[in-house]
Amino acid sequence: MDASINLPEVLRLHGMWLQGAPGGVRADLSGRDLSGAALQGADLRFADLRGVNLAGANLSYANLEGVDFSPLLRK
Repeated sequence: MDASINLPEVLRLHGMWLQGAPGGVRADLSGRDLSGAALQGADLRFADLRGVNLAGANLSYANLEGVDFSPLLRK
């Protein structure tokens, strides 16, 4: 898993964004390595997960409505 991101903080800010709270930020995890991540029950609605590596990640009961899983195209 990509150690350069603070996943709990990304999820917290994304939750705020989903609620329309000030300071909320839509989760952009595009191109990240989230292999083995514990994402069970995470509310990832409308997050940007283009090109993300989710091998072995636990997505049990995660809300993935509107998530963009398309390949990440790099130039």
